[in-house]
Amino acid sequence: MSYAGFPLTDEQRETVALFRNFGERVFDADSVHRWSFDQGLPDEVVQEFAELYFSVVGEKASAADSIVIQALILEELCRCAGAALPFQTDLFGLQIMEAFSSKKAFEVVLQDYRENGRVMFALAVTEPQAGSDTRNMKTFVKTVDGKLILNGKKTFVNNGEYAPNLLVAAIDADAESDDERFPQLSFWLVPRTLSGISAVPINKIGQSMLPFANVSFEDVELSPTYRLTGDGIGFPRLFDILQRGRVFTCAASLGMAQAAMEDATRYASQREAFGSTIDNFQQIGQMLTDMEVKLWNMRSLVYQAAEKIASDAPDKRLAAALMKRYVPEAATQVASDAMQILGGIGYTDDSRISHIWQDCRGNQLAEGTDQIMVRIASPLIVKKYTEE
Repeated sequence: MSYAGFPLTDEQRETVALFRNFGERVFDADSVHRWSFDQGLPDEVVQEFAELYFSVVGEKASAADSIVIQALILEELCRCAGAALPFQTDLFGLQIMEAFSSKKAFEVVLQDYRENGRVMFALAVTEPQAGSDTRNMKTFVKTVDGKLILNGKKTFVNNGEYAPNLLVAAIDADAESDDERFPQLSFWLVPRTLSGISAVPINKIGQSMLPFANVSFEDVELSPTYRLTGDGIGFPRLFDILQRGRVFTCAASLGMAQAAMEDATRYASQREAFGSTIDNFQQIGQMLTDMEVKLWNMRSLVYQAAEKIASDAPDKRLAAALMKRYVPEAATQVASDAMQILGGIGYTDDSRISHIWQDCRGNQLAEGTDQIMVRIASPLIVKKYTEE
């Protein structure tokens, strides 16, 4: 089995088949519509996912060398659902937790996820005035009158209203940074019910199964036990983990674009106009051809970036930036072209392609915008071609 000329191992092929069976059985159109309205998946679905997931990855549930398998899983499930799913944010949250917490603390989180299918925290990193510039983070923890006090704001916190805990990235105002380029970064696993925490939902135009919130912290008193105490080294370590999050985002975009392509080709082969099915029209044929080119390119970039991250290749950062620069935008274009092929019906709420377009468009903003990827990639490209 080969995807766009990219060969899969027997293990990878079996994994895709396993999650395809799960996805096609669970994510029927009526269920996806209902769960999008409800802004989340029911317990039985996430629990079954967790059971399948751990049967495949075992104890490497968030390790870097599992990232190719994780990308394949996310691609396949988003293809089946034709929607962005909570699994990508869950897996990314586990990556952060593992990187910055002690092994003992991470095992508790992992076991809870294995049993319940829901990560026990909402990840709070992005800020309203920082966005893709994570180093511009303003949320901070500082000792005041002998107490640890948290202040700041976070945005696009998935499940921020409902998760029992918040995994908060904050500047440690009490500590001097080991790296003069960045302030000292700390992570805190904070109970959401603490006094001074407020969460307000964000009304997005897409990605309905991911209920995002703005979360504010006003003089929140923390216990020292909330601090993660792993070996993660501040901002450089966070930037490294963000590359994995970009793989997950792009894998989801790829899966949704594939779903849009399948819907468009099915419609074009059945819809008759002027005495012929419209797939025989040259204009439609050209659109389908260009869409397929984008899918091949997307899949190649996603798989290569995942493999480079898994093997810790020297050019993994460039691979991830090039992938994130191209894939979400290309996926949005594939969904837009699919909508055009369906005509007016594609622009209605009854068509899943209209929802795919909205979800793919959101991924152009997630995990670093398309434009920020240029800022990351261009110096690496210059270095590649000017150094011996």
